[in-house]
Amino acid sequence: MVPSRIKTFLPILILFLMIITTFSGKPVLAEEKAGEMTPIPMISGIEMLKVGDAAPDFSVRDLDQGEFNMKGALAGNKGVLIFFWSIFCEPCKAELPIIQELTEEYGERGIGVVGVAIDGAPMQEAIKAFIAQENYTFRVLIDELNPDESFVIADPYGVAGTPTLYFVSGQGVVQFAKVGRASKEEIEAVIKQAL
Repeated sequence: MVPSRIKTFLPILILFLMIITTFSGKPVLAEEKAGEMTPIPMISGIEMLKVGDAAPDFSVRDLDQGEFNMKGALAGNKGVLIFFWSIFCEPCKAELPIIQELTEEYGERGIGVVGVAIDGAPMQEAIKAFIAQENYTFRVLIDELNPDESFVIADPYGVAGTPTLYFVSGQGVVQFAKVGRASKEEIEAVIKQAL
């Protein structure tokens, strides 16, 4: 569970990032230097899932108010790619075209692709407009808060920074886990093992 002080700080951080991004026009969380991205800022004290861990089950609504259940998604697929992102995260937005390509190439071959927006319900309309504008077709979930103010999805998955990407096998086991941008080839190598 994420300490309540972090939950209190998160909306302030998001607002700060929005203001800086608006006025600077440059990515805030990562900058390109000599062809490489700078490290993704992480919230300390959160441990992400590792390869070999069981993927936690969860149920939330997607952008179209459809019910999504991880256990059900795994039962109907050979694996599920889960991409945690934020509309305010420039490295996330830079990686979304890769997520879309993977959706188009592997979606009909038994690989589910899910983007989990951690911005919460207040940003749902902005996220929906962004997804429509970019013509993304992967399923987008909006993370929700539990009564104790922990995230329904991000906390059990140990998401301490975005982008965070997991590939979960059809048996519910984490096969790939990474914070920060991943190449298409890196993700595809894991997907191909599941096919």
